[in-house]
Amino acid sequence: MTVLQRPDASIFFEQSGAGPDLVWLAAGDQRGSIWRRYQTPVFDAEYRNTTYDARGVGQTTSQSPPPWSIADHAADIIDLIEARCSPPVALAGLSMGSLIAQEVAFTRPDLIRVAVVMGTCVRKTGFIREWEQAEIDFRRAGGRLTPGFALAHYAFLLYPASALGDDRLWARLRDLVADDFAERDGEMLAAQWEACLEYDSTERLPHCQVPLHVIGFSEDVQTPPQRARQVAELAASGTFHLLEGLGHGSAFGHRPDLVNDRIRGILTSHA
Repeated sequence: MTVLQRPDASIFFEQSGAGPDLVWLAAGDQRGSIWRRYQTPVFDAEYRNTTYDARGVGQTTSQSPPPWSIADHAADIIDLIEARCSPPVALAGLSMGSLIAQEVAFTRPDLIRVAVVMGTCVRKTGFIREWEQAEIDFRRAGGRLTPGFALAHYAFLLYPASALGDDRLWARLRDLVADDFAERDGEMLAAQWEACLEYDSTERLPHCQVPLHVIGFSEDVQTPPQRARQVAELAASGTFHLLEGLGHGSAFGHRPDLVNDRIRGILTSHA
């Protein structure tokens, strides 16, 4: 295991490739290894890629119990960047990972060259708040999904109808979904998602000078694209990119080529 020892946690991380540093931040309830299926093998020839497990998932262990705020998660990644990378680095995050990337950009802009944030929002309101609160309440009440139901439930939230309607594609996607969501610690899941529910970047985005490239997915039901667009419009240096026909998790198994090409183009423009 490769770990960064913090006073109250052991942060598991992996590095591969060579070149400028590119740090990947996974969504809530996903291990850093999710990026090692479809992203880091493509970027290793150009960048040194760092992936890690946030508190509450994977091989990272925390001596401090939840709640953990997005600021707490950001402090972990700031330490990791300073200890094992050569700043300024590029960040690429999805969902909760995007919120962490935004927080790092706010608090330590000197460490960040550019941040690519996908499936993100300014704050949780309306349906996306009610859905996430319902998930948290269900887990906190001791609720557990059977593996089969978890597979179906989270597949709906990750992929567009066009992907779920393709039997050959689904045969490949189902193993990815099951690996991340079929069996989960409900308390840890709730702890990660509660951090997302409480996060609000409304007042800080207008003052953020780090280039924020915000990618929205037209078929994203977890974080509809208009919510991502608001981040780019509010940010002092924000740019919005819309990828048509993709869902919240389309970077994994569905259309990683489209997502990777857009990320590469963004990074090249900030080389």
